[in-house]
Parts: sequence; C-alpha cells; structure tokens
Amino acid sequence: MYHRDIFCIRLKKLRKAAGEQQKDLAEAINMAQTQVSAIENGKQGTSFDKLAAICQHYNVSADYLLGLIDEPRPLQKEGKL
Repeated sequence: MYHRDIFCIRLKKLRKAAGEQQKDLAEAINMAQTQVSAIENGKQGTSFDKLAAICQHYNVSADYLLGLIDEPRPLQKEGKL
C-alpha cells in the first residue's frame, strides 16, 4: 500500500546508492535542490512528470518508489529499448 514515508525513504536510498547529492538529482530532473529536500523529508509531494523523471533517472519502477512492490524493478531490461 502506498505511504508517503515509503516514497521518501526509497527516494533517498536510491539517491545515496547512486552516490548523488540532492543537488545532483535536482539538476538531473530539472528541480530545485530545496524541492528534493522537501520531498525526501515528506514536506512536499511531486508531480507525475517528476515521478517519471525520477524513475527514468534511477531506472526503477514507480511501483517500487510508491511502495506497491518491495523489490526494485528496472524500467527496461539491459540491452533492450
């Protein structure tokens, strides 16, 4: 079941696993660093467009970020478009 805390925790975990700072993610998805911070701290939500951009940036399904599944699934299999 979706819960905002799950999204916040998983987004932060993915960002840190990628070795990125909040400003790096913000630049990658055309967002202010303060917005990324607010999202990770559960103070702000995000749009579908930004959710899709985050999924593409980290190559992970929205289902994982939203807490609908527990295992991160890539958007695409390696070598396929």
